[in-house]
Amino acid sequence: MLGGTEFVGRAATEAALERGWRVTVFHRGRHAPPPGVRVLTGDRTRGMAGLTALESGTWDLVVDTWSGAPRAVRDAARLLAGRAGHFTYVSSRSVYAYPTPAGLPEDGPTVAGASPGAGDDVSYALAKRGGEIAAVDAFGDRALLARAGLILGPGENVGRLPWWLARTARGGPVIAPGPPETALQYIDARDLAAWMLDAAAKGVGGAFNTVSRPGHTTMGELLDTCVRVTGSTAELRWTDPEVLLAAGVEPWTDLPVWLPGGELYDALHQGDVTKAHDAGLRCRPVGETVADTWSWMRERGGTVPRRPDRPAVGLDPETEAKLLAGKGAR
Repeated sequence: MLGGTEFVGRAATEAALERGWRVTVFHRGRHAPPPGVRVLTGDRTRGMAGLTALESGTWDLVVDTWSGAPRAVRDAARLLAGRAGHFTYVSSRSVYAYPTPAGLPEDGPTVAGASPGAGDDVSYALAKRGGEIAAVDAFGDRALLARAGLILGPGENVGRLPWWLARTARGGPVIAPGPPETALQYIDARDLAAWMLDAAAKGVGGAFNTVSRPGHTTMGELLDTCVRVTGSTAELRWTDPEVLLAAGVEPWTDLPVWLPGGELYDALHQGDVTKAHDAGLRCRPVGETVADTWSWMRERGGTVPRRPDRPAVGLDPETEAKLLAGKGAR
C-alpha cells in the first residue's frame, strides 16, 4: 500500500488484512496505519530520494491512492515495476474530457493529461490522468485504473457525508437541495477497496468506472437516512435549485453531494458502470454507509479528519438562515 493510512487507502489496507494477506504500508508517518502491517516510511514529494525504503523487496500487488503530482506515481511505479506483479491506481472520473455526457463508458475521450513527470502545478484532472499514464507506462496491462467518482463511507476525510450528518444531528429546519428524487451515483470506500483487491488478485488491468449504478440512492433517501440514524428532530426543507443558485449557494461544496441538473451532474451522477459491475463491483445499501459513517464519527467524538488540500464544505449558517426565512424552502 502506497499510503494506506487514510480513507480509501486505509479501507484497502484493512480489507487486505481481513483476508489474511501480508501488507506493507509505505507512508510519511503522519497517521498511524492499522495494526498488523509492515511499515516503511518515506516521502514521495522528495522524488527518488524519498523512496529509498522501496528499493528492495518484492510484492504481488501494489495499490496507489496518490492524488497529487503525477511524478510521484511515475517514480514509485518505475521503481516497483520489476518487483511487483500488479499495480492498482485509484484514479477519478475527472479524467474524462468535459463536458462528459451521461452514459459515457471507459473508452470515452479523456483530458490530455499532465506529463508523468509534472509537479504540483497542474489541475486535479490533469494530475489524475498523468498518474494513469505513469502507471500504464510502467506496468502496461498489469495496471488497473479505478476511476472512482464520489466516495463516501467511514473514514471520509473530505467532509461531505460527515457535514450532512453533523448538520442533521443539530436538528431544526435544514435546507435540503431539491428535488428529493434526484438520483445519485457514488461508492462506499469499503466497496471500492474490496473490488480493487479482487480485481488485482485476478490480474485485471485497464480502466474501470468504479461507482454505483446511477440512482443507487437519491438525495431524498440520503438525507432522510441522515436524519434517521442521528435520531435528530431535523426537518428537511426541500428547496428548488433555482432558489439556491440565486442565493449564491455553490453546488457540491456549500451543499455537499448535490448538483443541479446539467453537464456536471451528468458527469458525476450518470456514468456508465457496466464494465465494473460485470467485473464484480457490488455496492452496499446507502443506509449502511450512512449508519457506519455516523458510528465512526461518534467514536471520534464528532471530530473527523480533513484533507488540507481540499476546500472546506458546508453551507454557511447565515446563508441557511436567510434561505429558511424566505419562501423558497418547503
